[in-house]
Amino acid sequence: MANLNKVMLIGRLTRDPEIRTFANGGKVANFGFAVNNRKKNQSTGEWEQEPVFVDIKAFNREKGRQLADLVEQYLHKGNQAYIEGHLQLDQWTSQDGQKQSRLRIVLDELQFLEPRADAGMGGNNRFPRAAADSVSENSIPPAEAPAYEGAAAEPYTATATSRSEEDIPF
Repeated sequence: MANLNKVMLIGRLTRDPEIRTFANGGKVANFGFAVNNRKKNQSTGEWEQEPVFVDIKAFNREKGRQLADLVEQYLHKGNQAYIEGHLQLDQWTSQDGQKQSRLRIVLDELQFLEPRADAGMGGNNRFPRAAADSVSENSIPPAEAPAYEGAAAEPYTATATSRSEEDIPF
């Protein structure tokens, strides 16, 4: 029997990341994320945005994959990002003895979709490309990133290359 547990979202942070550091040197970043679903209002016939709120966890897991550090350094409330992750069910018993559960997303991949708030990286006012590339080997290139209402035109600057008819393989 095949299983697939993968979530891909473009949205905005609803709160600044909360960072916790463990005694063994590990780190986790928790933050809220919101995406919009479009639905048609049956009474007016107009399309409306319906927000969906989810909780996200990002870990520093293995060498070279320091997602919690990247979230802490670059993401803040209101920033737009593309995330990939998997669902995790958290279960606990409340103080009054009630069993409770919540679905949350554990971050696997991250792509920044907003310009930097400060111009500290050489005055280009963009996320450093090297940091974004190091986050994921399989990230969606910026030109192919799914559109999101209110998104910036291009998250990164691209360099044009000239091609001639001889370069075309057919």
